[in-house]
Amino acid sequence: MTENEIIDILKNSGSLLSGHFQLRSGLHSDHFFQAALLLQYPDKAEIVCKHIAEQYRGQGIETVISPAVGGLIVGQEVARALGCRAIFADKEDGQLILKRGFTLRKGEKVLVAEDVVTKGGRVQQTVDLVRSFGAEVVGIAVLVDRSGGDAKFDVPFKSALKLTLPTFDPDKCPLCEKHLPIDRPGSK
Repeated sequence: MTENEIIDILKNSGSLLSGHFQLRSGLHSDHFFQAALLLQYPDKAEIVCKHIAEQYRGQGIETVISPAVGGLIVGQEVARALGCRAIFADKEDGQLILKRGFTLRKGEKVLVAEDVVTKGGRVQQTVDLVRSFGAEVVGIAVLVDRSGGDAKFDVPFKSALKLTLPTFDPDKCPLCEKHLPIDRPGSK
């Protein structure tokens, strides 16, 4: 699958937005990727997640884990494509934990799946959680890497698409200077 084919799927799903956005980081941008708008279409989610999964085929992955909530569908679809189980970590008191009877065993080969990586903090928390059980993190699979190369991990990190979106400091934002209304999409 080519980058252009993936971009077409994002555009056709309405998940690649244009406008004036305030990101969770506080920075502003004229574009925003809303993964949920892609993932609402199971056929499109399956195609993109299968593409990510193929990058890890043959590596003996037994479990795919995702941080809740954004990575849930990605993890499910990647696990389906790999023919293994999918679990997720819940957020409690700012930390990720396993609940609901989920567990990992020592030496289990695990793939971390997420929708979007910007700075990589939630993914790193998931990696740390997996390792706290003695399981082995084989790699990280995400729909969109929008870190601009800043997100670094000590395992393979692969994405369906690297998306470099311009960001602006709020006091130097050309969109603010034009008095364009701002949207704070985050997880809404």
